[in-house]
Amino acid sequence: MREVAQLTRERVLEEAESLLPGSVPDYAVKLALAALVLVVGWYLSKLVVRLTGRTVARRIERPSVTRTVLRGVRASVLVVTLVAIASIFGVGGTEIFLSVTVISAVIAVVLAPLVGSFINGLFVLADRPYEIGDMIEITDAGHTGFVEDITIRHTKIFTLQNTFLVIPNSEIQQRDVINYSAEDERTRLSLEFEVTYESDLEAARNHAERAARAVDVVITGGPDIRIGSARYGAAPVSTIREYGDNGVVLELFFWVQHPYKQAVARSAVQTAIWERFADADVEFSYPHRHHVFDEHSGIARMAVDEPTLDRSERSSSADPAEGSTDRGDR
Repeated sequence: MREVAQLTRERVLEEAESLLPGSVPDYAVKLALAALVLVVGWYLSKLVVRLTGRTVARRIERPSVTRTVLRGVRASVLVVTLVAIASIFGVGGTEIFLSVTVISAVIAVVLAPLVGSFINGLFVLADRPYEIGDMIEITDAGHTGFVEDITIRHTKIFTLQNTFLVIPNSEIQQRDVINYSAEDERTRLSLEFEVTYESDLEAARNHAERAARAVDVVITGGPDIRIGSARYGAAPVSTIREYGDNGVVLELFFWVQHPYKQAVARSAVQTAIWERFADADVEFSYPHRHHVFDEHSGIARMAVDEPTLDRSERSSSADPAEGSTDRGDR
């Protein structure tokens, strides 16, 4: 009896195992373990970036390169996490290598623009045409703003109009970019205006320089400003540009401390010059036209309409003889 009962129990267990295969619970366990590894790897990547962020920032002066290195560190941790998840599901190193090879081929054929942006991003980081926080201007598009971030793929810019601009590195490498914050934020501006030949030229230059000094955003003086091997005076200076057809063209040079205040400074200086010239013996010149009539100019005719008569009344009251005479004159 005992042998029969034992055989019956073994048969029941075999039937239960056939009804509930062991692969189902194994797959569920692997899936749960993979999810756990993914969550741990995600938070571990953030922790590694926090721990290494200060050290990397101290050794690398450029913020853009620092951010790129930290992104690479986090990506490395995530790649290790994905490899661990693949090993949980039984995917070996050969399969992973083949998968990477196939993905690389797809990227090379289909996603070539992204690869180009990646390479140009490396050139942007290496050539250092601008840095995070610099004020730049893209001349062909007319965009001016501050660099917010530089990645391998694109450059993010906040424009002075408070708009957000993202330009791929493959495009920005082919454009002319003006960097107002490369070495020194102080920016030199020039302003042209024309005064009459009858004006006091020396007084006009002095008033223009004083008007610029009276503006708050303008640098009024100090040590010479060095740009490369050249040195420029920091104080405003007015020079004679040329003798024009209508007057003397003067050019005023002045410096502003912050490049984003160029428009404000230019407008304020022009207003100050206008007010000072109004009180001085200086006049702005403008084109004058004189009409001269001589024997070769023909005959000028002028007709005055009668306010009390309309056209029909004037035509009916006109003398036919005079009308024929006028036609003959014409």
